Amino acid sequence: MLGVLGGFAVVGAVILVGYIAARLVIGGPQAGFALNQVAFFVTNPALLFTVLADADLGSVFSEYMPIALVSSLAIAVLYVLISRFLFRRPAAETAIGAMASSYVNANNIGIPITVYALGDATLIAPVLLVQLLVLAPLYLTILDLTSSRKPSVRAVLTQPFRNPMIIASLLGVAVSATGWRPPAPVWDSLALIGGAAVPMVLISFGMSLPGSRPLRPSPDRLQVLTATALKSAVMPAATYLIAHFLFGLDGERLLGAVVVAALPTAQNVFMFASRYDRGMTLARDSVLLSSVLAIPALVVVAALLA
Repeated sequence: MLGVLGGFAVVGAVILVGYIAARLVIGGPQAGFALNQVAFFVTNPALLFTVLADADLGSVFSEYMPIALVSSLAIAVLYVLISRFLFRRPAAETAIGAMASSYVNANNIGIPITVYALGDATLIAPVLLVQLLVLAPLYLTILDLTSSRKPSVRAVLTQPFRNPMIIASLLGVAVSATGWRPPAPVWDSLALIGGAAVPMVLISFGMSLPGSRPLRPSPDRLQVLTATALKSAVMPAATYLIAHFLFGLDGERLLGAVVVAALPTAQNVFMFASRYDRGMTLARDSVLLSSVLAIPALVVVAALLA
């Protein structure tokens, strides 16, 4: 479990830097928002392109892909049902809550955790592909439509081709599938820009924390607690049932699937919420609480399945 703690320590240190920067008002009061915009339109697309272009698609199209898809959609639908009958929030906020409940931090925390704790980062690639190519387009389409006054059929059909992160993901998969490689200066430039994505998102998230009190009484409190409980406890349990009884996994492969499901909510959920100015408190507090709870959750998973 030293690998788990080490991965979280690195992430926490970068978030702390963002928190201190915000307390010192470095970059002005809108610095966090500006970083989010740059991450959404520049650094994250570059990172996604290089990661997927380098991926071995033959090895990542495994049973982990349907497991990740089924478990994520099951938890998202469960949140939507709870929201529909209990919270009665607008569609955009419900989408953010569903994403906070089911969208794991496969990149910022998942890669270090799988490398340090399990010794193998390849099992995170199928989850990344499912989230980038299926779940992210789905949620972004919902956010686009619910943030627009007059959504049209054309807007629905063209949305995936207008979002920089989705475009970059599709191009990365195409490059990996064809074996073509961009010229070295182009590739190296994209890799350099993409290298700034993770710290930029983490610093931006840290900048949003001053003054936040995740469990304070507010209209979002019950939604935050529900999303956090679904992400930290229900999703790992559901993944265990799906992976073991539906796909027949056991041993290390079952452990890997459940470890990935127990990862906290991705900081990208907060980035999406900030981009569309919907459910920001819900996203921020869910990321923070699920990150704290992920450590005991991963320890329990390792104790039961390792």
